Amino acid sequence: MERREFITLVGGAAVAWPHAARAQQSKIPRIGVLWHAATESEEAPYLGPFRQGLLDLGHVESKNIALENRFAAEHYERFDALAAELVGLKIDVLVAVTQPAALAAQRATTIIPIVFILVADPVASKLVESLAHPGGNITGLSNVAFEMFAKRVELLKQMVPSISRLALLVNPSDPQVARRTFDESRAAADRLNMTLEQVEARAPGDLEQTFSIIVEKKFDGIVITNDPMLFNERQRIGAWAISHKLPTMMFNGEMPGAGGLMSYSASNTALFYRAATFVDKLLKGAKPTDLPVELPTKFELVINPKTAKALDIAVPQSLLVAADRVIE
Repeated sequence: MERREFITLVGGAAVAWPHAARAQQSKIPRIGVLWHAATESEEAPYLGPFRQGLLDLGHVESKNIALENRFAAEHYERFDALAAELVGLKIDVLVAVTQPAALAAQRATTIIPIVFILVADPVASKLVESLAHPGGNITGLSNVAFEMFAKRVELLKQMVPSISRLALLVNPSDPQVARRTFDESRAAADRLNMTLEQVEARAPGDLEQTFSIIVEKKFDGIVITNDPMLFNERQRIGAWAISHKLPTMMFNGEMPGAGGLMSYSASNTALFYRAATFVDKLLKGAKPTDLPVELPTKFELVINPKTAKALDIAVPQSLLVAADRVIE
């Protein structure tokens, strides 16, 4: 090799090495988030707290962390493809919102750490081995403390003392969760001298028949249980219940704004804010199996006075005072 060629090669390498070093230094962690709604604006009530949680832990988006958001547009059959897409991007952590998203994430990877949010019973759904010791590459935050089902029945009775026959609307796709939900709710109804019966809907197309059963059996109140499909159908359920003068207890603080009378649930804002802590720990080297699944500790009561007026219900002052939020 001639001396000039050698100098050129060495010089080129000297130039290339700093570029390679800078490229390595510029690589920032990427967080994939699998959402159930259609757009960032639709998920803003939850994406905002998650971003704030990351920011409060020193993770500045586009500076030292990147978010890769994917939206299923409430078509859960898209979760598998979107999860695979995120895994293909070689993200560092995968955040899955709702149980269908978490199960899709579980199918997509056994290596990338997964943080689930809004999963009712992660043990029953076989996402984790136990709450204290999740096992595998998955951990996260449940949105259900089962004792809150009894509280929902009690609060609806407090709102409408004349209620005596309650319909418990469930999606039976997860039979273990459905059974425990019914048992907790039934125990509360028995204490209050009310009857409670389960009615089911697996898909949006089942709701018309379910509504007919509720009318036929002359229920005078409805408790809607935790389920993404029922959340997606909240406006339809709320409008139907108002048209039939039926008070509803919802399971999510966003649902009274769609026509529900009231809701009692874990604070989703708090859950998404807390999820950032899981991500932070995983990015710093923690293993999912060493991060116990967390149950909700903050709950909120939301009331819609407009729906109450449409139902000719006078909201007790005690509930207005106790409410965390009153829909204007």
